Amino acid sequence: MIGKPAPRESRHAPGSRTALRRQPPVLLVIVVAVLALLAGLAANRWLRPRLLSEDDGTGMAVKDLVGPLLTMTVLLLSFVLVTANGSYGKAEVASRGEARALDQLVETAEYAPDAQRARIQAAAVCYARAVRVQEWPAMADGKGSPAPSVWSTDFRATFEDLAGQPVFGMLVAADNKRSDEREERLTQATASIPSAILWFLLATLVITVVALGICLPRRNNRGQLITLVVITALLTTALCIIRDVDRPFGGIIQVEPTAITEAERQATRDFTANHPAAELPCDDEGDRRAA
Repeated sequence: MIGKPAPRESRHAPGSRTALRRQPPVLLVIVVAVLALLAGLAANRWLRPRLLSEDDGTGMAVKDLVGPLLTMTVLLLSFVLVTANGSYGKAEVASRGEARALDQLVETAEYAPDAQRARIQAAAVCYARAVRVQEWPAMADGKGSPAPSVWSTDFRATFEDLAGQPVFGMLVAADNKRSDEREERLTQATASIPSAILWFLLATLVITVVALGICLPRRNNRGQLITLVVITALLTTALCIIRDVDRPFGGIIQVEPTAITEAERQATRDFTANHPAAELPCDDEGDRRAA
C-alpha cells in the first residue's frame, strides 16, 4: 500500500511526451484557411466556367455536392470539439481533486505525532510548490516534472514510521487519492485528439472553403462573398478552439493552478502554526534545500 503510487508517478519524466508538437500550430491553421479562401476565389474566376458549364441537368452539379461537404465538415468539427472539451473538463476536475487530497493529507497529519506531522506538512507545502512552479509550466508541452515525486517519496517514508497506528490507514488513503489525481492530471495534459485527426480536419476545411469559393456567382456576389468569409472564419475559429482546448494547460483557455495554490497556502498556514520555529526543507520553487 505504501509504495503503490511510486511507479506510476515516475513515468512522467520531462521530455516523455511529444504528441502536442506534431499538431498543426494555430498560426498555420489561420494561414492555410486564408490561402484556401484565396484559392477558392481564384478557382471561382478561372475554373468555375469549365466545371459548371458542362452540367446538362441530368447529373449532380458541383454546387449540389458542396452542401453535404459543408455539413460533414461542421459535424466533424462539432464532434471533435466535444471530445476536446471533455478532456479539458477532466483536467480541471483532476487538478481540484489533487488539491483536495493534499489538503486532506495535511489535515489528517494533525492526528500524527509531532515529528511525523511536521515532516508530512512540510512535504505537502513543498509538493504543492513543485507542482505549481515546475510541473504546471511543463504540462503546457504535455510533459511532467520529477520535482513533486521527491516529496511524495517523503510522504511514504514518513508513513513507514507510523505503521500500526490508527492514523496510518487514513494517511495512505489520502496519499493514494493524491497520486491518482496527479496521474489523471498528467494524462489529460497530453493531447486527447491524435494529430492525424487535426491535420485531417484542416484538409477538410481547405477542401470545403475551396469548393464553396468555386460555387460563388461571378457577378453581383458581394453577399455570397461576405458569407463565404464568415463561414471560413467560423470554421477556422472552431479548429483553433479545438486545438487550444485539447491543451488544457498550455492554450489560451487553460486550467490555472488556483486549487493547488490554495492548498499550498493552507498547508503553509498549518505548518507555521504548529511549528513556528521550523524551516521548510525546500525553496520557493519546491526544490530541496542543500543540507
